[in-house]
Amino acid sequence: MQAMRLHGARQALQRDTVPLPEPGPGQLLLRVRACGVCRTDLHVVDGELPGAKLPLVPGHEIVAEVSARGRDAARFREGERVGVPWLGMSCGSCEYCRAGRENLCERARFTGFTLDGGYADYVLADERYCLALPGHYGDAEAAPLLCAGLIGFRSYSFVREAKTLGIYGFGAAAHIIAQIANAEGRTVFAFVRPGDEPGKKFAMKCGAHWAGASGQAPPEPLDAAILFAPAGELIPLALKATKKGGSVICGGIHMSDIPSFPYALLWGERVLRSVANLTRADGESFMRLAGSMQLRMQTRIFPLQDANAALAALREGRLEGAAILVP
Repeated sequence: MQAMRLHGARQALQRDTVPLPEPGPGQLLLRVRACGVCRTDLHVVDGELPGAKLPLVPGHEIVAEVSARGRDAARFREGERVGVPWLGMSCGSCEYCRAGRENLCERARFTGFTLDGGYADYVLADERYCLALPGHYGDAEAAPLLCAGLIGFRSYSFVREAKTLGIYGFGAAAHIIAQIANAEGRTVFAFVRPGDEPGKKFAMKCGAHWAGASGQAPPEPLDAAILFAPAGELIPLALKATKKGGSVICGGIHMSDIPSFPYALLWGERVLRSVANLTRADGESFMRLAGSMQLRMQTRIFPLQDANAALAALREGRLEGAAILVP
């Protein structure tokens, strides 16, 4: 099969011909139909997330069809469409797993990071961590649900009662969560890079009630803010814009250093928290929610062999919504 593989940090992916893998016990061999290009992939390729296996097939927003099943794999039928997210395995026995917090498992393995992912014709996955997908989304539409949507949903779940919600960084995750928050009656304020007029228009198209530059004050104080941009300097700005008792949620797996800021910005029982990965329960809850709605995913299709071009477009801020690789 063909696979786009990373052989070293900060290197371009190489198009390699590799053996077709065979599914082991409890595994599925999946034919990839579409794979989203996530900012986490970019962090891995750019060497900002240490610990990736090499060589590595990136990609963890995978929409695929069951091609073959290993021994004892019985959750899905051959030919059935499934989704493969970031969380690829957890130990099931540590204190976090026992408490239903498998996203914090110290022995977890991750698709497209410590397990080969979906920038390929085929991928192996543990069937226990695959997700059933809502049937009314096409393959390219469904791919962003598997990380941008999932991590956005977990971030949003911590502030779901907020009446006014600020979203910093308006990419793939934000354009999904803005639609959900809007549908649930929240007022959404979008913050983009200074001078990014197309970004403002895109945010408004996705349901934001106002869009401005990241340093601007919103029309009214925020009950909560979610940061999808991996820029630590945004945290003091978000805290300043948030009411006492409000929360600022960091939705990314990587962020640049947070600058020092006066305690007065945090005081008043404001909460600053990170979101780490996802649980299978998150995935199932979000897919039910997405299935009950008609979310509009903005996508740009790239052939699999153009994975480097898709990553460059994301790195340079030339995307609205999500890039999708199609073998």
